[in-house]
Amino acid sequence: MLAISISITEKLGKIESYQSLKRMPVLRRNNKIRSIHSSLVIEANSLSLDEVKDVISGKTIIGPQKEIQEIKNAYKAYEMIKELNPYSEKDLLKAHEVLMYMTLDDNGKYRNNAEGVFDGNKVIFIAPPANLVPKLMGDLFNWLKNDNDVPILIKSCIFHYEFVFIHPFSDGNGRTIRLWQNVLLTKWNPIFEYIPIESRIQKYQNKYYEAISLCHKNGDSNVFIEFMLKMIDETLDEVLHSIKKESKNISDQVNKLLEIMDYDIPLSANEIMSRLGVKSKETLRASYLNPALENGLIRMTLPTKPNSKNQKYVK
Repeated sequence: MLAISISITEKLGKIESYQSLKRMPVLRRNNKIRSIHSSLVIEANSLSLDEVKDVISGKTIIGPQKEIQEIKNAYKAYEMIKELNPYSEKDLLKAHEVLMYMTLDDNGKYRNNAEGVFDGNKVIFIAPPANLVPKLMGDLFNWLKNDNDVPILIKSCIFHYEFVFIHPFSDGNGRTIRLWQNVLLTKWNPIFEYIPIESRIQKYQNKYYEAISLCHKNGDSNVFIEFMLKMIDETLDEVLHSIKKESKNISDQVNKLLEIMDYDIPLSANEIMSRLGVKSKETLRASYLNPALENGLIRMTLPTKPNSKNQKYVK
């Protein structure tokens, strides 16, 4: 655990030294969408990554309404990451209420029924009785707030496992705790808002459940802590690779352009110039618009009429 924690800290330092995620709004957005998509795929949502992007962009797609609603809910919840207090039980219930809006009758409330995990007819795990859930969750949050001897990296993994063990909700436990670990880690280091740990968990979904099962049998969370730390460490490798790749291709001017544009909202050249503080249209085209268009980071609303006075640009 110590070795992986040191590796994670070193990689976070490299990302911060690049200051790259701050300058790469497209990468940040794509990473957040990957988090949402992967977390929902683990819960058997069948929509593709492109369909998830379309739903988030407000486009109409054909698909199961429940799954489309799950995407809308997850996007809203992930947009709340900075607002949520990771040490507030009330905020956790609020996050579950948002995640399960219109898909679960008792969203935002602890379960009042027995819950278990089954493999066919075989019982894998029986969760604690419903009447114990409020006390167990209260104890868990008290530990989270008051035990300052455990580093937050380790603490977030322990909280994740103990939450899964308590299984406090009738549905949506997995997506809620994966979001909440992000909330905890983002409070510690803001970079984690854009680190798609869920995509790595999805890739090793069977091992994720195996680690949980082993901990149930062993009576401690060690195996799961090591697994989750490894997922975080490997996700940071992917992010560093993406940053290096994008840094080679994208200039500071293009990243500045992307920062001032809102996703899927068309802007005219004059509106962009005003936001950037650029005086010359030649400079705008040469240093900002053309490189962004060439890299597929923005598009024209009238691609067949590039010089039209009604031309606008969309991220």
